[in-house]
Amino acid sequence: MYKCGEKARGHVKKVVTALLAVGAVSSTQVVAEETLTGALTDGKAGLDFRLRYESVDQTGMAEEATAMTLRSRLNYTTGSYNDITGFVEFDDVTAITDDYNDATGLPSAKTNFPVVADPEGTEVNQAKLIYKGVKDTTITAGRQRVILDNARFVGNVGWRQNEQTYDGLSVINTSLPDTTIVYGYVTNVNRIFGEASANGDINTETHLFNVGYTGLGFGKLSAYGYFLDLVDAPAGSNSTIGLRFAGDTSISDTVKALYAAEYATQSDYKDGASTIDADYNLIEGGVAVSGVTVKLGMEVLGADGSAFSTPLATGHAFNGWSDKFLATPANGLEDTYLKVSTTVAGVNLVAAMHDFSADRGGASYGDEVNLQASKKFGKNYTVLAKYASYSADGFATDTDKLWLMAQASFN
Repeated sequence: MYKCGEKARGHVKKVVTALLAVGAVSSTQVVAEETLTGALTDGKAGLDFRLRYESVDQTGMAEEATAMTLRSRLNYTTGSYNDITGFVEFDDVTAITDDYNDATGLPSAKTNFPVVADPEGTEVNQAKLIYKGVKDTTITAGRQRVILDNARFVGNVGWRQNEQTYDGLSVINTSLPDTTIVYGYVTNVNRIFGEASANGDINTETHLFNVGYTGLGFGKLSAYGYFLDLVDAPAGSNSTIGLRFAGDTSISDTVKALYAAEYATQSDYKDGASTIDADYNLIEGGVAVSGVTVKLGMEVLGADGSAFSTPLATGHAFNGWSDKFLATPANGLEDTYLKVSTTVAGVNLVAAMHDFSADRGGASYGDEVNLQASKKFGKNYTVLAKYASYSADGFATDTDKLWLMAQASFN
């Protein structure tokens, strides 16, 4: 990058000399070139390493999966030039132990093992230009991370080693008081399975609208419309329109009430199948007392004409960490859950219990227990242990998963 800047600067000096010979004013050109060079060379680099062990013991599979993977991430943010900032990020995922099915669908996938969706590979994770020359507005073009609300419908699947990112354009405007307006146009979704996989990309002509309002003082109200035109699978094209409210209210100095409610309806869009017709419901209540948070909730992904679909979601964060319900069952899903979290001696502790059943017909799908402990050391280091145990009842199979992870981040 530095050598390219030197060549460009030499070229400009030649041009300036010629212009001076004929009496032209050249100082503006020299300053502009130096400013651009400075923006490119005086930026900020970031480095991140995430080492993770994952084991999967799944009934019906002859082998137990064991994966030890290392994600190495390098990124660079340029300085600002004419209100434009550049950002590029590279990820490499290397398998140190690879006794697992990486879910790529490639001939190399070890299908006699359970799935651990962390395929090896090196990719450009993000490559974008960010423009802030319009008041209260940020315009981002290129490959970028997109997370809307709690990532239930649009997210980055950040738990997996190969992150989900989006190619396209996004506009964020905050000119109205307490209001954030987001518009996104997506041409391609870079999924967690990698570019080499047939499952690695979703070609789309997708429009994302999200408006968030925090002026009520006791929560955030979001209205959204997500319109997915799936070019390679047009029958699955759908629109999701919904409303979400989530927040908290202090009852006393040590007690806080927590709440969330959401409703969305999904229907066909563009060439989507006429059978696409389902609703989404969430109701959650909780309390935070003396450092302990307890939440009780129910999430329903309906099944009317078809089951409610969330192809762009950060699915791992919902419906249990065993990932049995990344795709909604044909009869929908009702997830009743209890979550408890606290911090003891600097260690963040999380426990959750899920009871699963069908939305249509009410059949039991089983239950799941999730446990997690994590701790940060300074600002750069994090360690984590995590466990999920799914007990099947008429859906999928019994599965136990264990993760041990260490991360070092320098940004």
